[in-house]
Amino acid sequence: MAVTTDIVRTWRSPRVVMRELLSHGQREDRAIAYVMAACLILYVAQWPRLKRAEQFELFGPDGASDFQMNAGIAFFSMIIVWPLMLYVVAAIAHLIAKVFGAKGTHYTARLALFWAFLATTPVGLLFGLTMGLIGAGPAANLVGFVWATAFAWIWSQCIRVAEGETHAL
Repeated sequence: MAVTTDIVRTWRSPRVVMRELLSHGQREDRAIAYVMAACLILYVAQWPRLKRAEQFELFGPDGASDFQMNAGIAFFSMIIVWPLMLYVVAAIAHLIAKVFGAKGTHYTARLALFWAFLATTPVGLLFGLTMGLIGAGPAANLVGFVWATAFAWIWSQCIRVAEGETHAL
C-alpha cells in the first residue's frame, strides 16, 4: 500500500499496520526512508515559524533577514542531527525492552520509532502552521500536546508489536 494510506490507517489501528510493515522483512532502506521523509516534512513545517520570526521578532544587527541562516540551521538539525538522535533513542528503547524480556531486534525497534515519527508528521505540519500564523500561545500548546500524545500512543502500540511478537526476519 501507499505510505500515505498506511499513515491514515496507523491512526486507526497502528498495530495492524506495524505487523504489515514487519512482514516485509528487514528492509533497512525503508526504515531510513521513513525517518528521512519525516525529518524533511518537519523541516518544511518549520518554514512558517521561521518566516514569522523574521518578520516580527528577529532581525540582524544591520536589519538584514536571518531567515536563510535560521533555515540552514534548521535544515542541518532536521536532516543530520534528528535522524542520529532517533537511532540512539530506538537503541535505548530496544535495550530497555530487552531487560523486560522483549523478543524484537534493533531493526524492529527502529522501524517502530521511525514509523511513529512519520505517521505523526501531519500534526507536525499543523503545529508548524500554527506557530507561523498564530505564534506561541494556547493554540500552539494544544496542537503540540495533541502531537506529543499521538506520537506517544502510536509509538507505544508499534513498539509493543515490534518488541512483543516474534517475527521471521
